[in-house]
Amino acid sequence: MSEVLLEIQGLEAAYGPSQVLFGIDLRIGAGEVATLLGRNGMGKTTTIRTLAGLMPARAGSVRFRGDRIDGLAPDRIARLGLALVPEGRRIFPNLSVHENLVAFAANRTGRRDPWTLARVHALFPRLQERADHRGNQLSGGEQQMLAIGRALMTNPHLLVLDEATEGLAPLVREEIWRCLAALRAEGQAILVVDKYVQRLVGLADHHTIVERGRVVWQGASPALAADESLWHRYLGV
Repeated sequence: MSEVLLEIQGLEAAYGPSQVLFGIDLRIGAGEVATLLGRNGMGKTTTIRTLAGLMPARAGSVRFRGDRIDGLAPDRIARLGLALVPEGRRIFPNLSVHENLVAFAANRTGRRDPWTLARVHALFPRLQERADHRGNQLSGGEQQMLAIGRALMTNPHLLVLDEATEGLAPLVREEIWRCLAALRAEGQAILVVDKYVQRLVGLADHHTIVERGRVVWQGASPALAADESLWHRYLGV
């Protein structure tokens, strides 16, 4: 069994008086790819925001590499090696592609073959072609490539993608899936939020489905692939 990288236990969160998460449990081992699935508004992004320190937990715990991180500031969590590709990408619009990529470059994991500009350019050649363009001059697909490349430049222990391919053209989605498969092959641990279940069962090791802020199903890819009633019941597929 792989070393536990991320462990969320009993996580609760709220927006003011409105509770959104009700005891979320989730575990990811080193080198694993996991998904967080559910219809819109069911708590996926809130879970991501809470584990990244962008909103406080009301109860429960988040452990990353064995240490509690709930209550830590987002920049502290990022320095521990958790890299978030947020919904909406959130790249810096007035910085160039090159500047976006190098702004937070680091080797959080101390890996011998770290992600560098050259490696990111090899993964996404379009970013090299657009190196001098500002972030707000890029297409949505290019912005997503840049957001992923920027996260990889921190050489994280865990890469988290919220709505990995939302709103992207089919060809661009295929490029993102290709990228994630390549990262998996390298042993990069990944947590993915996305709606394309048929692609995720071929990519991820295990899945967590949430409904109204609660975990309603967890299991491995073969089990999810074999029970499409789950897709219809909880994912609207």
